[in-house]
Amino acid sequence: MTIGKSIRLERIVNRDTGRTIIVPLDHGVSVGPIAGIENMRETVTGIVSGGANAVLMHKGVVRCGHRARGRDVGLIIHLSASTSLSPFPNAKTLVCTVEEAVRLGADAVSVHVNLGDETEAKMLDDLGLVTEAAVSWGMPVLAMMYARGPKVKNEFDADVVAHCARVGNELGADIVKVPYTGDPDSFAKVVAGCCVPVVIAGGPKIDSRRGLLEMISNSVLAGGAGLSVGRNIFQDPEPAKLLRAVTAIVHENAGVDAAMELLSRN
Repeated sequence: MTIGKSIRLERIVNRDTGRTIIVPLDHGVSVGPIAGIENMRETVTGIVSGGANAVLMHKGVVRCGHRARGRDVGLIIHLSASTSLSPFPNAKTLVCTVEEAVRLGADAVSVHVNLGDETEAKMLDDLGLVTEAAVSWGMPVLAMMYARGPKVKNEFDADVVAHCARVGNELGADIVKVPYTGDPDSFAKVVAGCCVPVVIAGGPKIDSRRGLLEMISNSVLAGGAGLSVGRNIFQDPEPAKLLRAVTAIVHENAGVDAAMELLSRN
């Protein structure tokens, strides 16, 4: 690993715990300006005050406030895009380059791949091109790896998720993001199949805060390296307070009950 990549990774991964709390804010491209991301500067300020290690966004909104008032946060620029308006929403395409991300001051870049989609080959080619360019620039790569396509019966199946994670690992990603498989034992198998950190996605909005914290806690107990969760954090009524509870679990090894106690305080 180059010195540049090591330095950038330490801006998004806690050097003491080896774990990270990433909050994606890239939803504006896929589904529009949904609640929680209308005012990016305000959103990022709340996220950072709660203890997140990094935010993830598309290149055009970096100027709208990727830095919070009073404190810096790691910046991951997302290179892939598709919209819910498309007849092929799972077909991601590159809309930014590693070089552009360098110019914008990124600490890492991310790429989204939907394995099993009819356009899988193009997305895998894009991931390969990005990881190759990233080596030249000393830029870490986060690969968001999902199984979505005609042959995929259950995208949360442990063997399927493990396959997704391994593909990201094998094609050069430094961090792999996958869905949580539902229990620590099965997720431990996913983690065991990778030699790079594995973080969990949040998926659709979860109604229960405890449910979210239990999922995060179980993933960490299984060897996971943290989370990359968007809507379940930035659409919470109190994102900063929720993130303080998440930080206690991820970086301080607190239990779910202790984290819930933090949520009950004023």
